[in-house]
Amino acid sequence: MTTPPPGSLLVAEDLRKAYGPTTALDGAHFSIRPGEVVAVMGPSGSGKSTLLHCLAGIVPPDSGSIMYDGRDLATMSDARRSALRRSEFGFVFQFGQLVPELTCVENVALPLRLDGAPRKQAERTALEWMKRLEVDDLGRKRPGEVSGGQGQRVAVARALVTGPRLLFADEPTGALDSANGDRVMELLTEAARSADAAVVLVTHETRVASFADREIVVRDGKSRDMERAI
Repeated sequence: MTTPPPGSLLVAEDLRKAYGPTTALDGAHFSIRPGEVVAVMGPSGSGKSTLLHCLAGIVPPDSGSIMYDGRDLATMSDARRSALRRSEFGFVFQFGQLVPELTCVENVALPLRLDGAPRKQAERTALEWMKRLEVDDLGRKRPGEVSGGQGQRVAVARALVTGPRLLFADEPTGALDSANGDRVMELLTEAARSADAAVVLVTHETRVASFADREIVVRDGKSRDMERAI
């Protein structure tokens, strides 16, 4: 790996992870700067999702180091990593994972409510983010009453509502058609960059990766930084 750029927010070096006899990561490297969007690409089974889970502190690597803002994720307690995921990390998944019993605005406000914010204040902030993602008119609808593209925008708003420094997006457009997928990516990257949040974008689609500043390709558990600027 080349020397990580000065000011990197997160740097991972020589990550190795195996599940029984299956090697998922075999010396992978990664770095990202504040406000940067990095696409992690690779075929199914290449190790890209495992890399994301390690970077987010969800799964510990067997060896290697992950430094986030000067802090070593490997030495943190489970409770500290969980707190970090609530306060400084945001997550967007392929199928949104919205709570069906809650309205869209309640879904977006949920992370703030779990952190102790009063309901009115949390929902006011939630609506501000929903407006940025062009779904503020859906506040009182439930997830089952909106389209897939709209639901994914709600999920992006929920991921950004706490002001995370690092957003992890795992195949965020995988369940959408091209038009809806492109719009979600446009809004996601615009909103993240405006908030100076870095984005780790896992995808197997070159069209989705084109929204990133740089690509890292993972194959057989190894990573290769393509150093591509758009």
